[in-house]
This record gives sequence, structure tokens and C-alpha cells, in this order.
Amino acid sequence: MFLVTMSGFILKPSTMRQLCFQCIAARHCIGNTRSFAQQNVTSHRRLCSSTKSDAENQTKHDTETAESLLFNAGAFDIKDPQEFTDSEHSSEEEILYKDHIPTTLFQKSLLAVGSACMSLYDPYRADMIATLGETTGPLALRNIQQKMLADPEGRQILQEQPRINSSTVDMKYLAELPKGTFGREYIDFMTRNNITADSRTNVQFVDDPKLSYVMQRYREVHDLHHTLLGMPTTMLGEIAVKWFEMIQTGLPMCALGAVFGPLRLRSASKYEKLVRMYLPWAIRNATSARFLLNVYYEKRWEQSYEELRQELGLITFDEKKSYI
Repeated sequence: MFLVTMSGFILKPSTMRQLCFQCIAARHCIGNTRSFAQQNVTSHRRLCSSTKSDAENQTKHDTETAESLLFNAGAFDIKDPQEFTDSEHSSEEEILYKDHIPTTLFQKSLLAVGSACMSLYDPYRADMIATLGETTGPLALRNIQQKMLADPEGRQILQEQPRINSSTVDMKYLAELPKGTFGREYIDFMTRNNITADSRTNVQFVDDPKLSYVMQRYREVHDLHHTLLGMPTTMLGEIAVKWFEMIQTGLPMCALGAVFGPLRLRSASKYEKLVRMYLPWAIRNATSARFLLNVYYEKRWEQSYEELRQELGLITFDEKKSYI
């Protein structure tokens, strides 16, 4: 798959993210360029006032250098040089949290289009899916945040901001829990599918620290959703989970996976299974179950797996049963 730019050049989707990062890097470098240019202008003025007769050539050279640098900076579509008089401070103020990359609306749009194309081409590109979620999800993230604030357990999660990775969760302890506990089911799922909790990247493009955590939380509990729903990481299982998450969260990236994921099914029998069993089951589960992002999973490791599923109102999937 390729993208065609307005200039007529053809770009591979795999290069879109790299190009966007280059644009962003250039944006941050512009402030330093302008600052350097202004220092040259100041330098030549001082030189003129002290040794005017001997410094005419140097003054002319410095002025041309400054003008050239300002012109080059203008090529990045920044029109007012005064905007970057104190560029270092303004850049620092834009960094809202660790790993945050400030982006304009245009840059977000470019990232969203490129990551969407690449996600459709290769649904296992976690980096592209992550970028798509961050650049298209602000409205949905606010709705999720409101749902969490309205629930005591969800509110505690937002206040304490727990993380799920090998540094914060004792995976060895989970592996030693008795069979039938939620923590043991989770670690067994991760082991079967060769997944690690550290594979979830940090949020970068959400321009709100609180909403960035909401996105991070969603990302880190995705495998817990798989565990609770009993869905494998096969294409059918991923599509079913995406339908569940789309209904519960409203995230556009989930909608993209839910709607376009079935196009990757290679056989009519799998498509029939999806329509007759997986989708009706996922829709029924999502609409009747408790909002899963309001579950403080770290406090539930020792709880019975089946007891937790019943508490959340989840329906067990039966492949021999039609849910239409």
C-alpha cells in the first residue's frame, strides 16, 4: 500500500512515521536556528559601534548569514521571528510529561493517516496501532475519563495511576498463584501467546497528562481483557476483543480494527463464525458487562477467575453456540 502526496510523490506507509518524526524534530530545531541568527545580528551591531571602519565587511557577512538562517527557518512555515525569541523556554513548556512529543494538528493528521494505512496493511504492527490510537482518541479518552471518575474503583485508578509491566508487577508471584486465580490465568495467557507486559509502548502524542494516562491504562490492560473474555490472539479473537472495546470505549482505533479486521479473514467458514458467534457474543458482552477500565486489576490477582468474570457480568464464549 502507498500514499500519494500533493506533489505527486509516492510514499510507503512504513516511512510515514519516520517522516513525521523528522518534521517534529525540525520544528524544535527552528527555535535554536532563529536564536543563533539573532545572536549574529546583535554581534555585528556591536562590532559596527566599536570599529565601524574596519568591520564593514564582517558586518555585511554577518548580516547575510543571519538573513540566510532566518530565510531557511521560514521554509518551515514559521512566519514571525519574535515567536522564538525565547525558544528554549517555549519548547520546554510544551513537554507535558515524560516521552511526550508535542505535535500540531497537521502533524497529528499526517501520523493518523499513515498509521491507519499501515495498521490495515499489517494489523500486528503495535507501534502503528499505538500511534493511531493516540492521534485520533482525545474525545473518546475524555469520555473514558468521565466514566472512571464516576466510579469509586475507576476514580482510585486515576488518582494512583498504577502501571502494569515487569517492574511494577511481580510476574513470578503471579505464576506461583493457584490455578483458577485471576493472576494465574493472566500469566498463563501471556506465556501461551509469548507476550510480555513490557511490549506496550509509552504514550507520546496525547497533549494532556491525565488523558495520556487513560490511554496508557487502556493499552496495558488490553491483555487482561483478552484473559477475562477468554479470547486468543488469533484474528477472530482480536476482532472480537476490538468489537468489545469499541463499544465500551468508543476509541476510533478500536472501530478501525473492528470494521476492517474481518477483511483479513481468509476463509468463508471463519467469516461465518465471526458473524454468527463472535460478533453477537462480543456485542452482548460489551453492552451488559461492567466497564472494564473501572477494574483495579492489581488488587484482584488472588481473586477467583470465574468469580471475577461473574462479578463483571461477562458471558463465557461457547464456539458450539450461536449467539444470533
